[in-house]
Amino acid sequence: MIKKLTILGLGLIGGSLARGIAQNQFADHIQGWGRRDASLITAKELGAIDSFTLDLDEALDGADVVVIATPTLIAGDMLKQVIARAATETIITDVASVKGNLLQDAKRANNGQEPSNLVLAHPIAGSEQSGISAARADLFVNHRVILTPTQQTDKDAVKVIQAMWESVGAQVLEMSVLEHDRILASTSHLPHVLAYALVDALSSDESSEDIFNFAAGGFRDFTRIASSDPTMWQEISLANRQAILESIDAFSEHLSALRTAIKNEDGDKILATFERAKVARDAFVHKSNSN
Repeated sequence: MIKKLTILGLGLIGGSLARGIAQNQFADHIQGWGRRDASLITAKELGAIDSFTLDLDEALDGADVVVIATPTLIAGDMLKQVIARAATETIITDVASVKGNLLQDAKRANNGQEPSNLVLAHPIAGSEQSGISAARADLFVNHRVILTPTQQTDKDAVKVIQAMWESVGAQVLEMSVLEHDRILASTSHLPHVLAYALVDALSSDESSEDIFNFAAGGFRDFTRIASSDPTMWQEISLANRQAILESIDAFSEHLSALRTAIKNEDGDKILATFERAKVARDAFVHKSNSN
């Protein structure tokens, strides 16, 4: 369906998308772009891309689809550059974890209007590892990709981007930009903030060596995501600041109520909280396993 696909940024996500599309031959030609050639050379050696360039205009020239896979905080600037330079028939999409800031950037770059050729997207997949060397062709298999088209988005453009992600094994669904940022703040961004905060707090304790020496599997499972790229999560925290703050406040109220129950030795309230959580968690796991 795609003659020339250009991917801006060949990290874990951009690189994995390139490898998946190359493997499934969804694009005739895959071109990579970056500010430095090291990761681009590696991507070509891995067979993820057919060619690469450090020239953005060359990367955009003749592209049917452009995927912005740069870090979150510079994705907005890249989007504005692409909108200003790319042909109007070029479909522009991205892989960022936050959508609201990008939509506003797109409007600013397009005289206050939402570009009809823009299909914002977010693959719900990743790894604690980063960079092109960690990229895998099967990274998105059975993982969800959220598209956030608006009323102005061209429907044919949406179909192309949906088909692109389905070609690498992803399950594609749609929701609004606002709903996406609110849900991801609760289900992804908040858990990362909590994991980082917990590990940082415990590592600052004077008994931290003993704490980590005797940490069991539960600690490893809960804090696994604190091994993710700190810079990336700093950028996400700032890009989705308001929704994350609302999630932190809601969680803090719930945690405070549980603290009060423990302080007051209110066993019934503690048990009720844990039982509700278990029922909700078990239902989530069952639904995930059945999909």
